[in-house]
Amino acid sequence: MRFISVEDIEPGQLLGKTVYSANGTVLLSAGIQLTVYMINTLKRIGVTMLYIKDPDYEDIEIEDVLSESTKQAVFREMSETLEAVRSGKEWNPRKISASVDHLLEDVLNHKEVMVQLTEIRTADNAAYLHAVNVCLVSAMIGLNLGLNFGQLKDLAIGALLHDIGKSKPLPEDADPEDLKLHHAWRGFEILKHKREFNLLIAHTALQHHERLNGTGLPRGLNKEEIHLFPKIVAAANMYDNLIGGGGSGGQRPMLPHEACEQLMACSEQTLDRDVLVEFTRIVSVYPNGTAVRLSTKETGVVVSQHRGLPGRPSVRVIRGSGEDMEVKEVDLATETTVFIEAVLA
Repeated sequence: MRFISVEDIEPGQLLGKTVYSANGTVLLSAGIQLTVYMINTLKRIGVTMLYIKDPDYEDIEIEDVLSESTKQAVFREMSETLEAVRSGKEWNPRKISASVDHLLEDVLNHKEVMVQLTEIRTADNAAYLHAVNVCLVSAMIGLNLGLNFGQLKDLAIGALLHDIGKSKPLPEDADPEDLKLHHAWRGFEILKHKREFNLLIAHTALQHHERLNGTGLPRGLNKEEIHLFPKIVAAANMYDNLIGGGGSGGQRPMLPHEACEQLMACSEQTLDRDVLVEFTRIVSVYPNGTAVRLSTKETGVVVSQHRGLPGRPSVRVIRGSGEDMEVKEVDLATETTVFIEAVLA
């Protein structure tokens, strides 16, 4: 498979990964032959990048931490929960808890897999996919930091529901200067009343926009006052917003290596250094299927990862075609003088 811009998709190519709607139902299944209508529809609903099947790279696998059934179940529960919050209805915390159990089971069974946030993001599923991505990355970081299962579960639920306050409608006479109307505070107010949840889950939602240097919201807490869980969620949240273009200001989606560089620049200023160290160990900087140019000026496609060396994947370089085709694998973990010079979108 290759990961390419939707602008470069041609009719007749085969979709490499399934596209989901907000409630977890399948919009387009992996393997389907794309038509002009499908491609235009994908552009209209906000898709910018897609995996496609390519005969030269058919052996490239995108090893996901989460199974398709887990992703669909979590999407479905998030859709039902946020819709209930929007309409002022009651929602069942036990269903969220059960879906997180399945998610953590997948995480524990695939703890050596590098996280590649490659699910196809649409305008419809963006909020739900963001919640799942933040939950997944937070859980993987927490696991690396040595949290036990009970702690991991509280962290994962807090991460999954970190933006739940955005779904609660604001009063018509809302004062924009009132920090208690900030979505983090509104999320805290929603979650603290759920007796099935540890109060730390509510505080994770409350503090995930706080920053180490005291410049965060809604309370301007500093390093010592912020709990570890929201420190973890803050890094995961920022990363997924950067690669999804979901941050403030409507900036363009960044490539994973660009987003990682921006996070590293925040170390010990706004984001926790220890959290970022573990982040770099679990997230793939150059996801499989990404086209790159090497410092040797050769172009190729990332085919595999090395855990602990996110910036040094293996790259397949293909020259020529047919009988004259020459294929070689460049393992950047051993070819230490070669590096990735650019990502070819």
